[in-house]
Amino acid sequence: MVTIEVDNKKIELDPEGYLIYPEDWSHDVALELAGSEQLNLSEEYWVVFDFMRHYYDEHGVAPDVRHTTKQMAIDFGIDKKGAKAKLFTMFPYGYVKQACKVSGMKRPRGWSTG
Repeated sequence: MVTIEVDNKKIELDPEGYLIYPEDWSHDVALELAGSEQLNLSEEYWVVFDFMRHYYDEHGVAPDVRHTTKQMAIDFGIDKKGAKAKLFTMFPYGYVKQACKVSGMKRPRGWSTG
């Protein structure tokens, strides 16, 4: 197990850097995780993370890439193909590797990154 300290609180991560307890997520935790992924977060990232967190709170699981790109199309006023391209521009190492990790999801098992 790995831990990081954010706002004087120890946050537990699995060996791949995903939160053990998604309820530990905060904007400051996201900034720390984003730094480990070399992501510089703009406002667009927070729109994606807010959707992912809301979906997780409602369903108890991370949204798959289709749900996220569908919502991005709505939020950013673009078509679904453009939303998927935008997602992979924002998270060049993949949805699971970066978007799920930084938004505080447990690592989704058995998912491809596409």
